[in-house]
Amino acid sequence: MSEKSLSLLKQPEWRILDQSGLGQQFDAKQSFAYDDTLCTSAGSLQSPATARSWVHHDTIVLGIQDTRLPYIDEGIAFLHSLGYRTVVRNSGGLAVVLDEGVLNLSLIFPETNKSIEINRGYDAMWELVKTLLPEQSGLIEAREIEGSYCPGSYDLSIGGKKFAGISQRRLRNGVAVQIYLCVSGSGSARAEVIRQFYEKSLQGAETKFEYPKITPSVMASLSELLGREVSIQEMMLKLLTVLKDLSGRIFSSSLSMEEQLIFEKNLTRMVERNRKIGIL
Repeated sequence: MSEKSLSLLKQPEWRILDQSGLGQQFDAKQSFAYDDTLCTSAGSLQSPATARSWVHHDTIVLGIQDTRLPYIDEGIAFLHSLGYRTVVRNSGGLAVVLDEGVLNLSLIFPETNKSIEINRGYDAMWELVKTLLPEQSGLIEAREIEGSYCPGSYDLSIGGKKFAGISQRRLRNGVAVQIYLCVSGSGSARAEVIRQFYEKSLQGAETKFEYPKITPSVMASLSELLGREVSIQEMMLKLLTVLKDLSGRIFSSSLSMEEQLIFEKNLTRMVERNRKIGIL
């Protein structure tokens, strides 16, 4: 582990919000409201560094740029016909698939005096994933995988096949570094859904923004890459063990009363945002 990444992960204590088992009624709009709430708490030093884990069922999260697709209504109708819910995130990025085989993790840090450079946040998450998968540590690359959905310079891959993507959100002196980990299931099947979504939303039209040309074969799950079944529960146990080793103390916590009020405001904002865009 690099010293800078280690220092960011080696917090005095880690607050844990494990929402990986909340089931099908847990909506993605709630997740974005939770992260904004925790950024506010961490940024005001009302909360220590926090790790929040979450799983959503049959959900496609879209980026703002996706809402500008020329035939977005037809693309959305296609996703709904497959049984997916859709939500537009409040941060950057493009379309991603979330389902019961995808573990999402947010690391939320307090930031004082612009102390966390953007790449430092990304590197910390990359190092954490390598620590969770020590047998593959030297094989996990962070680079853009062309042909993947929501491509970025911190796509995580093994042998050229992407299994995770990292993003960041900065709000009120708090930093949320977020990752989706395709743990089980078929990475290429998920990518095929997004490929068809763009096909139906573009229909060959020219756009100023260049949307990704999806090649499903460049994406895989950890189960596929490791040649054995990997579960969300296994990854969660590894995560808790690693964070405890790094800090010495982890504790589980729900939102405080003050945080709950902030969360409700953030959730209302997310719902209204999606309603205005016409996604609901």
